[in-house]
Amino acid sequence: MDSALNDPHNGSAEAVNPTNGTTRPPSTPEGIALAYGSLLLMALLPIFFGALRSVRCAHGKNASDMPETITSRDAARFPIIASCTLLGLYLFFKIFSQEYINLLLSMYFFVLGILALSHTISPFMNKFFPANFPNRQYQLLFTQGSGESKEEIVNYEFDTKDLVCLGLSSIVGVWYLLRKHWIANNLFGLAFSLNGVELLHLNNVSTGCILLGGLFVYDVFWVFGTNVMVTVAKSFEAPIKLVFPQDLLEKGLEADNFAMLGLGDIVIPGIFIALLLRFDISLKKNTHTYFYTSFAAYIFGLGLTIFIMHLFKHAQPALLYLVPACIGFPVLVALAKGEVTEMFSYESSAEILPHTPRLTHFPTVSGSPASLADSMQQKLAGPHRRRPQNPSGM
Repeated sequence: MDSALNDPHNGSAEAVNPTNGTTRPPSTPEGIALAYGSLLLMALLPIFFGALRSVRCAHGKNASDMPETITSRDAARFPIIASCTLLGLYLFFKIFSQEYINLLLSMYFFVLGILALSHTISPFMNKFFPANFPNRQYQLLFTQGSGESKEEIVNYEFDTKDLVCLGLSSIVGVWYLLRKHWIANNLFGLAFSLNGVELLHLNNVSTGCILLGGLFVYDVFWVFGTNVMVTVAKSFEAPIKLVFPQDLLEKGLEADNFAMLGLGDIVIPGIFIALLLRFDISLKKNTHTYFYTSFAAYIFGLGLTIFIMHLFKHAQPALLYLVPACIGFPVLVALAKGEVTEMFSYESSAEILPHTPRLTHFPTVSGSPASLADSMQQKLAGPHRRRPQNPSGM
């Protein structure tokens, strides 16, 4: 949803706490550095591991584990639909009670967050189960009609290990629902981001350029041209952004002076970086030049965003800096290596089974968990879903 890196209270003057009107001291340089560094680290984790897991998805033989592919047509319409939905959310918060809207959103993301977190931790949790763990298979089947006209609505396969992961994730979900604690928010946000990078695949580099270019304009307009995105980001009580307190050193875990990073600034560049990793593997040169280049470009772009935001004391559209870096650096490397033609002719969807589903449900705003929900609901609750295996290494 929020695609801007925002730090509302990093100035030298005392800031007013909007909840009770009291003033609070400005953040210390150490607190600001800790918050920025933590946001950067949290942004890198789902991109790195999500890209690795996207390779397993692309080469998976189980049709139910196939990712959703974004085509150039999808990419071109993406910013338009995102803009309409963002504006709609803004109007909703202006017209209706913010309290009731956030209550509904909390319940919605409570369910999706549990599913996303369970799917995220499942491969890692499998390593901790003993060999003699009594693992049983289950199936949840819903059908419609009878006889020859019977149609499967839900065919969900899972096992005991999945139930354990779901139980652990539910604890985090209840914590988030009751306390809205920033750590629970970040656990859900990281899970949404990793699932997005893993399960949403660009079909080629040209589509990636269209998507990133369109969202570049989208991000700049809604952050610099209006106050819509920042207003919605601050009103929207849902795990659609990563946050980290700048006053953690002073207040501990009860800190409340947050810097934030929208999930769109992670997922959108992340799916492009994951595409370049799959392109690296397709070259069969046993190197990952383009992946590491784009990954370094992301670090550079986000670091530049943080620097500019801190310098001008104003929320920044992170894609303004991330898009040129993430596209420009790999293209320059391809020019230097004489592989531009190979890069732009690479088709990621060629490695996926012909019946791979195409992305037909669009995000509400760029990179929000609501957008990832559409793909995740098909992946996590769709027909014949099986528990994923451990992510493969590079």
